[in-house]
Amino acid sequence: MNNSFGINHIIQFFLLVALQVLLMDNLVLYSMGFCFIYVAFLLFLPLTINRVWLLLLGFLVGFSVDVFYDTMGIHAAASVLLAFLRPHVLNLLTPRDGYDSSDAVNIHVMGTRWFLTYAFTLILLHHAAVFFLETINFQTALYTLAKTLLSTLFTGIVVVIIQLLFFSPKRERVDYR
Repeated sequence: MNNSFGINHIIQFFLLVALQVLLMDNLVLYSMGFCFIYVAFLLFLPLTINRVWLLLLGFLVGFSVDVFYDTMGIHAAASVLLAFLRPHVLNLLTPRDGYDSSDAVNIHVMGTRWFLTYAFTLILLHHAAVFFLETINFQTALYTLAKTLLSTLFTGIVVVIIQLLFFSPKRERVDYR
């Protein structure tokens, strides 16, 4: 990995966690729709990242949010689940020609349909883990499911907006030496 790659992702980590803690904590739709923007950090990591690093980064970003939200590891567990499932979802969505080693998770490079399927699948799994771990009660399963779906939609829309605003339409070249 080169230095610009590392610096870019470190800045992205701190920026997304800060946005989550300072802004998104207070932005709730109808007491049901929560935006967990910090998952974008895991979604935007390179396609060929080492799985061990991916799991460690998943724990780190989830634990960072848990520290500020006082949620006893719920976000860490859900983020590690997202990090664990991410390579499997990427394998399911592999294009016929495969991924290019220089491809990045970018809506402009990979295509809108690919990105929406990728992002919404992982966001839905993450949010389901967060909300069902939070309640651990199946008596309120319909409410929890509604909360999961609305939060997934909210987070997904914000992630797409971030991709459209801040990610370059041209192919990003990444050097993994």
